[in-house]
Amino acid sequence: MSGTAITPYLFFGGRCEEALEFYRKALGAEVELLMRFDESPEPPPPGMLQAGFEKKVMHASFRVLGIPLMASDGCDDNSSNFDGLRLALSVPTEAEAHKAFDALANEGSVQMPLSKTFWSPCYGMLTDRFGLGWMVMVPGPER
Repeated sequence: MSGTAITPYLFFGGRCEEALEFYRKALGAEVELLMRFDESPEPPPPGMLQAGFEKKVMHASFRVLGIPLMASDGCDDNSSNFDGLRLALSVPTEAEAHKAFDALANEGSVQMPLSKTFWSPCYGMLTDRFGLGWMVMVPGPER
């Protein structure tokens, strides 16, 4: 299955550009492509786009620590719901885990502070200011 991949596609309900800037500052995210609805070669079907969303992000691709992600504002401000989803961020050192965790937790909420677990020397869970859940960890020894 050459060329097959699963890439998370995140919808931010009108806050995509803000989210991309947040992840750029918090995690060093690199935006590779950003296209707004009014830049599309084909307009969205009539009635599909919420009024005022013409300048919102139709599609963006970006990388966090080399991992590809995609994002959009969606078609309205109700299209952001990350229930049942968390992104797992593995970093090589506890210092990097603390830096990423603290940056992502800014204006968010912590469900489990970074601590030692049986599977990781440093693991924690949080929800960032956009409602996206994260698990930040340093990988443990191979079993």
